Amino acid sequence: MSNSIDNAIVIGATGLVGRKLIQQLSQASDCRNITAVVRKRDPELDRTAKVQQFVLDDFTIMNHEDVSGYTHAFSCLGTTMKKAGSKEQFYNTDFVINAHFAELLETAPIHFILLSAMGANTASPFFYNRVKGELEYYVKSLNLARTSIIQPSLLLGVREEQRKAEDAAQRLYRRFSHLVPDTFKYKPVTAEQVAHTMVEAAHVQTERFHIYDNLRIQKTR
Repeated sequence: MSNSIDNAIVIGATGLVGRKLIQQLSQASDCRNITAVVRKRDPELDRTAKVQQFVLDDFTIMNHEDVSGYTHAFSCLGTTMKKAGSKEQFYNTDFVINAHFAELLETAPIHFILLSAMGANTASPFFYNRVKGELEYYVKSLNLARTSIIQPSLLLGVREEQRKAEDAAQRLYRRFSHLVPDTFKYKPVTAEQVAHTMVEAAHVQTERFHIYDNLRIQKTR
């Protein structure tokens, strides 16, 4: 299996991390082509080198032919309870779509890199973390050639949609960031750091399965 990102497919390409990932992939010398699966055409992606857009209203109708020929598959797809509108819709986005995408990669020589979250746990009392944990558990059970799980803490950056609680947490962190040691495992990380970790995992990972925790992400500058 090659560690050269020759041909990449990305879902969640228009989110905070997704856009940073697309930028870094477009600048990678070994990356020849990037397919961004989107629900509607994005002007910014049209202006990004190496990117072609695959417009699809429903990601769950993707089939094996849609993912064939790629060396790497990235998912930055995720939502919030507020944006989803209900637990059912949140689950349909964060679990169902990601699980379907991963299933399509089974038995193919494709490296799957999944953006999850710190605190992902099937036994978590928090619905968000529980769904993330269930997704990780399911993805690990699949017959995938190689899998990377990325688990960041609070993400620093400006999102297109407003997330009041997250924005408040970012403001609070920036005010007191000088008091937070680098060894603090919950230390927030930037979208750039997360995207860089995803690209680095694609380039260097040789294990069949590996989790990149928040401390590992923090080391990316």
